[in-house]
Amino acid sequence: MASINQIRDILSSKELTRTDLLEVLKREAKSISIQDIMQASAFMIKDSQYVQSGYREEFIEAYTRGFITRIKEVKEYQLKHDEKLDIEEVKEAISLLETQEEERREEDDFNPAFFRIYRVISLYTTFVRDEPIHPVGTPFPGGFEVKVDGKTYFCPVKEGQKDNPRAVCCFCIAEQDPETL
Repeated sequence: MASINQIRDILSSKELTRTDLLEVLKREAKSISIQDIMQASAFMIKDSQYVQSGYREEFIEAYTRGFITRIKEVKEYQLKHDEKLDIEEVKEAISLLETQEEERREEDDFNPAFFRIYRVISLYTTFVRDEPIHPVGTPFPGGFEVKVDGKTYFCPVKEGQKDNPRAVCCFCIAEQDPETL
């Protein structure tokens, strides 16, 4: 949990920039091993038993690829422009991620590697990249997917999941896809 402690430290300052957050996330991403990624992938595969069978394989492929690709990206990412972040928004996101992890820690299938990666990717995509947590093209049941139109990202499940305590939709930058309301 080094990154949460390090993020808390930088949140105590008056200002927080994308660079500040990225540096902490890079340190955490560099500490994530291939074994961590394999454990997280195995956790997602097991967790996918609750996903509709016709969509399960696509789900597993998209999420596993997304985890591997994003962690590699965090390690190598170079900001083109820096700007201040809203510290309160970052604090709320971190609080939600901590709560989710604590609640899941009590479950038999708790996987700390998954949560480390999930935390890094969620904060990175939202606050550093200013992109949705699920990459464009991520499939959802019913043939829907995350889309982009100009600089606006659309998610087919945002409205239905924004109050779900196990989802990160409440701080994801994507908007509800009006075609799926």
